[in-house]
Parts: sequence; structure tokens; C-alpha cells
Amino acid sequence: MNIDGLATPAILIDRARAQRNIDRMQAAADARGVRLRPHTKTHKSPIVAGWQIERGAIGICCAKLGEAEVFAAALRRRSGQAGKPDIRLPYPLNPANADRVIALLAHTALSFIVDHPVVARQWSEAMVRAGTQVDVLVKVDVGFHRCGIDPAGAGAVDMIKGVAALPGLRLRGLLAHAGQAYHAHSEDELRQMAEGEAATLRDLVARCRTAGITIDEVSAGATPPARFSLQQDGFTEYRPGNYVYFDRTQVALGAATLDDCALTVMARVVSKPAADRIILDSGSKTLTNDGARGFSPAPGYGVILRDGHPDHTLLIERLSEEHATVKVTTGSTELEPGDLVRIVPNHSCVVSNLVDQAWLVDGNTAEPLPIAARGRIT
Repeated sequence: MNIDGLATPAILIDRARAQRNIDRMQAAADARGVRLRPHTKTHKSPIVAGWQIERGAIGICCAKLGEAEVFAAALRRRSGQAGKPDIRLPYPLNPANADRVIALLAHTALSFIVDHPVVARQWSEAMVRAGTQVDVLVKVDVGFHRCGIDPAGAGAVDMIKGVAALPGLRLRGLLAHAGQAYHAHSEDELRQMAEGEAATLRDLVARCRTAGITIDEVSAGATPPARFSLQQDGFTEYRPGNYVYFDRTQVALGAATLDDCALTVMARVVSKPAADRIILDSGSKTLTNDGARGFSPAPGYGVILRDGHPDHTLLIERLSEEHATVKVTTGSTELEPGDLVRIVPNHSCVVSNLVDQAWLVDGNTAEPLPIAARGRIT
């Protein structure tokens, strides 16, 4: 189908850019001898995950069990039952989900994180009752202060040692996420965050090994600091997600250029109430209300492209559910109702989760790209 014939708003994925992004990150990980395990929460597409695995990824990450169930089934079909899909959830699953985890273990190499001794013990009891085992990693808080144990805490090594001793659990190692990198104010601060994460994990690994605890894996992952993190020593695995598409936030954090951004929203002008205001058909149900983060202010809800280049005279200043209100900041615009524009959103991961289908684009032609794991939030 020709792009101009698509109903709008439409989520477009530039195949060549996405595959180039995949190849670049895979090469960076390979150069350091680090296993790449992409997070699929950005694209939620088994087709895109297939590209990543074909190019060298050892497996994937999913945000929730619902996503893992979708990907496990799709990857088994894709491989023709040759081996178990390798899926990791860097998320603190509650043992209330034990039945679903046990069902996945029958045909999936599944692993997830624990960061609380009581929860770990409950998982141990559930696995023992089921007569099986599951791989776990202990989540370490490296500065984002969301999930994870305090690596400097007096009980950190004891907690990890306790997990390693629990029946039904196989301790694989440690896992971290430097989410604070999204709030870096400069290139140098971003580099320091990457170095700090690596140093924290190396120190904790050394203390664990001194205590006789086997640590086989040290997993980290975030797209903004990847260019610095993959230069650090000590990681065995890296788990970036957004790099496959990128977005305006990644551009503002120096992780990408606009030419790297594979996901755009094609929107149509539906109204022009004044010379300095136009309305697009891509509201918060398409672009999301997420603001852009970066080294300098990035106002608005995305960057409008004209002929592939940013039009800095157009500011998406407000979103309603179905409307994007665009202010013409300088002079006037020749855009009229019916005209099409492309938008690089602030946050591509959320955009993927707002539609059942995107469009895979090659030049001016497009084919459907189902977002199979969309909405799987449990």
C-alpha cells in the first residue's frame, strides 16, 4: 500500500532505520564480548524481535508476564519448536503469578528478578510445590531508586546469599537498570552514571564472590548510556530497548539523531482555525502526554517533520485525546486541512502500546506490522 493512502493517524516504522539501529547496537555489544538481550517493550512485535535474534541477540526481555506469553508463543512458532525461547523479565514478579510462570517454564527459558527476601522465599515455596526450578537474578539499585536492593547496605550480600540457598531458585547473578540516565543534564553526567553503575556492580560482585556466592551474570541495560556502558568492564549482558526505534528524548540525550528515529507518526491537518494555529488528528491517544527529557529544554509533544526535516516553526503545544494543537511560532504556515506531516514522538515505547497495528515502511510503500503484545499489562 502507498503511504499516502493510509488512514491517519498512522504509526510508521522505517524498516531500514530500525534494522540499522539493531545492527549498530549488536555490533557494539559484540565488540565488547557482551551478550545483547533487547527489551521488547518498545516495539512489542515478535517480527521485530525476530530481527534482533537473527542478528545475534541471545534472547529478549519483556516487561510483564502477558508480554512474555505472547512472545513465547510467537517465537516458538517462528523457530519451529527448535529450542526454548529465552525470555527475561527484569521486573519484580509477585508469587500470585506462580501458575502462569510454571506454565511458561514448560516451554520457555524464563528468568526474572527478586529484590525482597520474603518474595524470594515465596517463589521458592511455589517452585518446590510444583517440582521445578526457575532462574532468578537479584535486582540492584544503582541510583534510580525504584526497585532493587541497596548495594551499599549491610545486608546486601546476605540477602543475595539467602536467595542462592533457596530450593527451587537458581541464582544467575545480578541485574541493574540505570534509569536515572534519562534525567542526565549533560554528556559528562551521563558518562559518570554509566561508570558509577558499572563500579557499583563490580564491587558487589567482588563482595559476593568473597562470600562464596557464584555470580555468573551481571546484567545492565538502558539506551541513553549504552554508548558509555558498553565501554565498561564487568557486564556480561546488556538490555537496551528504545534503541530499535529511538525517539525525541533519545535525540535530546545524545543517543541518536533524528535520522536514526525509525518510528514516526503520520498525521493529517484537520483544521486551521487561525493563521498561527493548525490542528492535527494525532492527540494524546497517539502521541501520549509524555514530555521529552534531555540535556536542554525540549518543549511540546514531538517534532514535526516536513520533507524529512524538522520544522522548528511548528510547536505541538497541547494535546487533547483526538487533537494536537500546533502553534505556528514564526510567521504563518502554508499547511492546510488535508495535508500530511510526520512527527517524531517524545517517547516511542508508549506510542507502540497505543495501537494494534503499525505500518512497516520501505520507501513509499507500507505493509501491516501487528503490535501483538500491545496492552499486555498483567
